[in-house]
Amino acid sequence: MIKILHMYADMLDLYGDSGNMEILRYRCKMRGIDCEVDTYSIDAEMPDFTSYDLIYIGGGADLEQQHISADLMKCREGIKNAYDEGVFLLLICGGYQLMGKYYRDADGNEIKGLGLFDYYTVAPQSRRKRCIGNIVIQTEKTGAPVKVVGFENHGGQTSGVKTPFGKVLYGNGNCSKSENEGYCEDNVIATYLHGPLLAKNPEISDDILLYCMQRAIYKSGSDEAYELPPLDDTLENECRSVMLERLLK
Repeated sequence: MIKILHMYADMLDLYGDSGNMEILRYRCKMRGIDCEVDTYSIDAEMPDFTSYDLIYIGGGADLEQQHISADLMKCREGIKNAYDEGVFLLLICGGYQLMGKYYRDADGNEIKGLGLFDYYTVAPQSRRKRCIGNIVIQTEKTGAPVKVVGFENHGGQTSGVKTPFGKVLYGNGNCSKSENEGYCEDNVIATYLHGPLLAKNPEISDDILLYCMQRAIYKSGSDEAYELPPLDDTLENECRSVMLERLLK
């Protein structure tokens, strides 16, 4: 069984980001894996973050980030403990920014981040200066080079990333016309890619699910190797091939 905590689902859901949870549910269902998704929002009872296999935070505009920032700080210790224990963190756009040191908006207002990671984000004073459009990156998160497609729309420029999610092949990335996109560790994917990300990139979905299943088996005291049963991703791969051909031609 895989347990997921979807944080601020009622406020952070730009460009269908909640679809990432639907994809994980679907891919688990097709394999006969139980998948439980709980939600948490402002002023709800504090959950035991370490009891989950994955914590998910989607994207939101500056206003939504300001609304949740104080509540998110209350969760800092719990989220950090979960991260330290190997719980997977999937963070999209606003969720990505809020795990860094801080986010400074176009008006100079600074939203304190959880500081789990050393990067920080600053928005330009002009709101017209945004990174918008389709994006392609190449990542080796799965252990082999994979081209990942998505959609980015962010004013914030994220700096100080030491271990990016991938190399930008088309689009902007962490900053305008930057070489790298997102932040990544064994149990972290933090990225600006909407789309939703997992619907367009089944390899990334399965890399996350495999990590969660292997960790659950290890926690149970077993050293048994586990492999995800394959799914027919013909349609997903054909759709991505069309986008890759269009963008990288």
